[in-house]
Amino acid sequence: MGANLKKATLAGIIIALGIVFGDIGTSPLYTMSAIVRGKVVSELLVVGGVSCIIWTLTLQTTIKYVMLTLRADNKGEGGIFSLFALVRRHAKWIVFFAMIGGAALLADGLITPPITVTSAIEGLDLKQETTLAIVVVIIAGIFFMQQFGTKSIGKLFGPIMVIWFLTMATFGISHMADNMHIFKAFNPYYAIKLLTQYPHGFWLLGAVFLCTTGAEALYSDLGHCGRANIRASWIFVKTCLILNYIGQGSWLLRHYEGRMLPGDVNVFFSLAPEGPFRVGAIVVATLAAIIASQALISGSFSLVNEAIKLNLWPKMKINFPSSERGQLFIPGINLLLWLGCSAVVIFFGSSAAMEGAYGLSITVTMIMTSLLLSFYLFTRRVAKIWVGLYLLIYLTIEVSFLIANLEKFPPPHNGFVTVFIAGGLFAVMFMWYKARRIKNRYVEFVRLEDYVPIIQELSNDRSIPKYATHLVYMTSANFSKEIEHKIIYSILYKNPKRADIYWFVHVDVLDEPYTMDYVVHTVIPNEIIRVEFRLGFRVEHRVQLMFKKVVEEMVANKEVNVTSRYESLSKNNVRGDFRFIVMEKFLSRDNELPFIDKLIMRGYFFLKKVSLSEERSFGLDQSDVTIEKFPLLISKVSDIKLRRVGD
Repeated sequence: MGANLKKATLAGIIIALGIVFGDIGTSPLYTMSAIVRGKVVSELLVVGGVSCIIWTLTLQTTIKYVMLTLRADNKGEGGIFSLFALVRRHAKWIVFFAMIGGAALLADGLITPPITVTSAIEGLDLKQETTLAIVVVIIAGIFFMQQFGTKSIGKLFGPIMVIWFLTMATFGISHMADNMHIFKAFNPYYAIKLLTQYPHGFWLLGAVFLCTTGAEALYSDLGHCGRANIRASWIFVKTCLILNYIGQGSWLLRHYEGRMLPGDVNVFFSLAPEGPFRVGAIVVATLAAIIASQALISGSFSLVNEAIKLNLWPKMKINFPSSERGQLFIPGINLLLWLGCSAVVIFFGSSAAMEGAYGLSITVTMIMTSLLLSFYLFTRRVAKIWVGLYLLIYLTIEVSFLIANLEKFPPPHNGFVTVFIAGGLFAVMFMWYKARRIKNRYVEFVRLEDYVPIIQELSNDRSIPKYATHLVYMTSANFSKEIEHKIIYSILYKNPKRADIYWFVHVDVLDEPYTMDYVVHTVIPNEIIRVEFRLGFRVEHRVQLMFKKVVEEMVANKEVNVTSRYESLSKNNVRGDFRFIVMEKFLSRDNELPFIDKLIMRGYFFLKKVSLSEERSFGLDQSDVTIEKFPLLISKVSDIKLRRVGD
């Protein structure tokens, strides 16, 4: 896989161009227009703006992400949850950095497809209603295609993006000579001068930040492309981006210096000659926008999948449309993203309006990544002075971007939209995480060996009807010598369940992405057996299929006899039946909780009700599963003062 490549290859570089750089590669469609919109075009504004872009791409994208963050790979995988998985065992409180960053990344992603596709279609210069209708249809098509996977489409992404970047570079080069003063932008002095001397110059950082909003995707897509390919392709991408921004700045100084840019003029498309060239540019830009949207959507699926496996998100149905590693489709998230993106298009109405809200929440994700990475460096025994220097530099940069972007929060920019969405997503993660911690404190474990004799007696008690030949319980006990009391209660007390062999299956989600191991603990041969699956946080939990393979291997090794013990079936060598028992909790009425904990637990059980059921999340066939409900008693109600009064 690409993630394991130590060296860059031409094919790998082209694939990286198609997967990784869609978002950051389409930023020239709107970044420069956002910087100068509503202002008189001047040399300081344009040269300083381009200088800010060049040095943001250098400091933020190149140094932080391409050079430093890509080094923090989790067995070849990247992204904020992969980074969290690397360090979570060192401190529990850092989970909040991951939850905040993940929620902000998902929320800001709602505006990426709308702004990129809208910016491209606006180049056709149609009526607003027509433009919005086309954008809504394209976005609907993008989300409709997700269910089929992107394996075949993905082969086209790389070459299209190569054409796109070369088109950008060509447009930029063709206008470089319009005003040679633009080359002063390579001097960071003009970026500093713009921010300190231009009226309200600091707040321009909110528009400048648009040039690097796709930087987080570099890290998230590490597993798809590999570090070497991303780094090599970034050299080409950055060159094309800077050439285009230089061309845009030069064109602005020649045609609009001393005047305001009309609201209906897109700087990027103005570089293209009118006629077939401009139409061709719009077509390529639209394809690039679709690719940018595709990368964001695929990244969202991966992000939610990781959150589910790390117990930070409610369980959802996950489909795997192809055998390609990392390819997955989450129908519920796809529907929410489609509705959200469509609503954003209709609510904002134009790319110019979206620019105001874009980037606000992604700055929060970048800050969280910086904090997690600094903690990762600390755990790797990097000298504290270097960790401190990293934090000082990047928290200064990113907090500055965040402060500048806060101007977008109120109307008319309406940045509150993505912030409120991010807040809602964080609330879901926090509720799920906190409730699990509350209830796990009250799960009672007992020593399995204390109940082995009575389970053996039950298995041989012919006065009790046999429940199943093989009885399989899903257990959350991390230690092989322990078992939940509720499982013992289910076996012995709640309709005693006689079986020939009792199996206890445990799934341990590891901090590594693609591990698929298992361990067998034979408590009593052919009577009580525990199977422990050790799965990476990106592995699909197809427990029934995995368990079947384990049993087949144990039979082949003569470790277990699965033949039915009914005489008529045993002599014909008929395999015994398997029955899975899943314990489903509900909040007991006999609880007296503080108000906040009560809200959290009610929210948790509501999320459980609307999310994927336990048996489906484990990949169990419903015909082989019995669901047993049991009350979750967290905080007992105080003694009821009841008085007996006569007969």
